[in-house]
Amino acid sequence: MKRVIGLAMGAALACTGAIAAAQNDTAPAAAPAAPAAPAAPAAPSSDEGEAPKAPNPFLPVPLGDGPWDYQTEKAKIHVEVVTPIAGLPEVYHVGIAGLMDVVLHPDFAKNRLIYLSYSKADPKDPKNTTLAVLRAKWDGSHQLSDVKEIFEADAWYGKEPVPAKCCGQGPVYGSYGGRMAFDTEGYLFIASGDRNYGEMVQKTDNHFGKILRLNDDGSVPDDNPYVGEKDWKSEIWTIGHRNPTGLTVDSEYGEIWSTEFGPRGGDELNRIKRGENYGWMDVTQGHHYDDTPAKFIKGEPGFVDPLAVWGPPSANPGNLTFYHGRKIPGWDGNLFIAMMNKSLLRLEFDAKGDPSGKQEALLEDLKQRLRDVRQGPDGNLYVLTDENAGAMLKITAGK
Repeated sequence: MKRVIGLAMGAALACTGAIAAAQNDTAPAAAPAAPAAPAAPAAPSSDEGEAPKAPNPFLPVPLGDGPWDYQTEKAKIHVEVVTPIAGLPEVYHVGIAGLMDVVLHPDFAKNRLIYLSYSKADPKDPKNTTLAVLRAKWDGSHQLSDVKEIFEADAWYGKEPVPAKCCGQGPVYGSYGGRMAFDTEGYLFIASGDRNYGEMVQKTDNHFGKILRLNDDGSVPDDNPYVGEKDWKSEIWTIGHRNPTGLTVDSEYGEIWSTEFGPRGGDELNRIKRGENYGWMDVTQGHHYDDTPAKFIKGEPGFVDPLAVWGPPSANPGNLTFYHGRKIPGWDGNLFIAMMNKSLLRLEFDAKGDPSGKQEALLEDLKQRLRDVRQGPDGNLYVLTDENAGAMLKITAGK
C-alpha cells in the first residue's frame, strides 16, 4: 500500500504521486515580465486521482521525500490512514478555529523541522483564544519530537464581555489568519488575522491584523522594520490586514503575496512589502456586514491599495501559488488562487510585474469550493477542494 500522511478528522488522503516544491536560494532584483502573447493551454483537465475523500481538507503540504500532506480545521495527523502521530498540542476548534497551517523548513530534508499554526485557548480562561505556532521534528514515525511553541500572538480575544465593535464584524472565534510561508532567505512569515475585532488592527502594540516576520527558531530578526520602536511589536512586518487566507512566496522572484478576506466583498490580493500599511479597517473596498457605510477609498496617503479586488459579492479567496514551468504551455509566470466561490482563478501579469487585469476562472463546472493550490515538481498544478467529501485535483495540460 502507498504510504500516506494525512491531517484529518477520522480520515486521511492518498495522492497520485510524490510532490515537493523547490526554492531558489536568491531572488533576482528585476520584477517578472509578462510572457509574450502566451497561448492558453488547450482545455486543461482535472483528475481526482486515487484519493479517498476527507471532510473539508484545509491545505496540502509538500513533503520533500513523499506525498502530499493534508489538513482539516479539526485536525489530527494520521499515518497509513489510521495511525495518529502523537505530539500535537491541544487545538481550540470552534467554528473556523483549529489547525490553520503546516509548513516545512526549507531544509526539511536535512533537519526534519515542521511548523504548525493553530488556535489555542488560554488555560486559565478557555473563552480567550489566540494564534500560536509550534516547531517540531518529524522523522516519518508516529511521534513528533522536540515540540516547542515558538510564537504566541498578542491577540487574545473572546473573553466576556466582548468589547463594543462596529459593523457586525463576526464571531470572536473567526479570522485567525494563520497562513505561513518561508521566503527565499529562510525567514518565516506568519499572517495573523484581525479576529473580527478590526478596531485593534491599526494599533501597533498587538498582533491583530498583521503579517509577521521571524527567524526559523521564533526569534525576531534584528532588521525587522520596527525593532526598538516604542509601542510597536518587533515581529511586525506589515499592518492593516483583515483575514489573510493565503500567503505565498514567488520562488523565482522572492516576492511575498497574500490573499485576504474582506468584509462583505472587498476581498484582496496584495504584494507584501516591508513596513507598509494595507488599510484595514480604516479603508476597505467591501461592505460591512451590517451595512455600516464603508470608505471606498483608493490612493489614500499612507495606505497600500490592493493589486486586485473582488466583490461584492464576496469571492472568498483561499491560498495562492505562482506557476513556473513549461508543462502547461502559456501559464509560466501566472498566479493561481483557489477561490471558495467555486473556481480556480488564473491571473496574468504585465511588464511591470503587476496583475494585468486579465483573469480566467477555471474548474467552475465542478461546483466545488477550492481551498488551496500548489505546483508539483512534475510541472502540474494540484488543487484541494473544501467540501464534506474533499478531494485533491490534478491539473495537466489539455491534449
